[in-house]
Amino acid sequence: MKKLIDKLYKTNYLAKDEIVCLLDNIDEQGKEYLFSLAHDTLLRTYGNRIFIRGLLEFTNYCRNNCKYCGIRRDNKNVSRYRLNREEILTSLEEGAELGYKTFVLQGGEDLYYTDKMLEEIIKEIKVRYPLAVVTLSIGERSLESYEKYYNAGADRFLLRHETATPSIYHSLHPEMSFENRKKCLFSLKRIGYQTGAGFLVGLPGETSETLANNLLFLKELDPEMVGIGPLIPHPETPLKDEKIGSVETTLIMLAMTRLLLPEALIPATTALNTLCEEGIERGIKAGANVVMLNLSPVNVRKKYEIYRNKESRDIHELDIIKQKAANVGFVVDMCRGDKLGFQINNNRGSQNV
Repeated sequence: MKKLIDKLYKTNYLAKDEIVCLLDNIDEQGKEYLFSLAHDTLLRTYGNRIFIRGLLEFTNYCRNNCKYCGIRRDNKNVSRYRLNREEILTSLEEGAELGYKTFVLQGGEDLYYTDKMLEEIIKEIKVRYPLAVVTLSIGERSLESYEKYYNAGADRFLLRHETATPSIYHSLHPEMSFENRKKCLFSLKRIGYQTGAGFLVGLPGETSETLANNLLFLKELDPEMVGIGPLIPHPETPLKDEKIGSVETTLIMLAMTRLLLPEALIPATTALNTLCEEGIERGIKAGANVVMLNLSPVNVRKKYEIYRNKESRDIHELDIIKQKAANVGFVVDMCRGDKLGFQINNNRGSQNV
């Protein structure tokens, strides 16, 4: 296995059969070696810095019915909410006062928020905080919509592909298609967004081959950001009786992604931290360099329940993250935290700091 891990480290690539072989045969010694090389790669590219994002979950309405998600359309037990324009801006103001420079606006696919509404919100954020980065995570929209948000000032877009195996994707996403997901992701890249993809570990039907498909799709897309988290079944979804995704497999996928895409921005995800008390520290040691903290109004946080018992760190808990980073020799960096070498479009008002 060492030869395959060394090849991945040196060339940033493995063929599908090589990935499958590695996943099928890796042992504890191999895992530690993989993690050490991913950690070394992170240090060589970004140094010992952890970038912080402020996450605002502004709506839990969703038109989709994804079988693993607690806020799926057919879950009638969800207490639905939407934040209005002023509530969104007030929440971001608190984050800005604390020094946050990246705001992630995340929600279900809620068409109540029209293009015009979102454009106005994005433009106002840029007026109030011209040095801030606006990241959207609002699902699938049209190419024209994506272009409007970008021209209004949005800088990044997160759209996890969840699985790159079409048969699994279609079985878990009624009325959706993997082909359209891919189309959206490549469109976002072409428009100029720093684009985020990613996948769930532990989905029904998962094999070493399906995990290899995920990694190779990431290599093809070459996203600026990659989010990888374990499946945590929600009791009010069709996957309620499935097993929880493996923390160890998640860390292996994270480390392999760091070696495949050395300059990617990779978070230690909330789901990983939910299942593992030292999820942030272990994620960093496996190659993660981003942490998201929650700036949503306290009264709605528990309503954004994509899975149960979600571990959500508050933006005021920055000192805790600083300590966790220090535990593994890292420091928190409150800058924009762009992908290395990414060419920012200054004509849209974005400025690097």
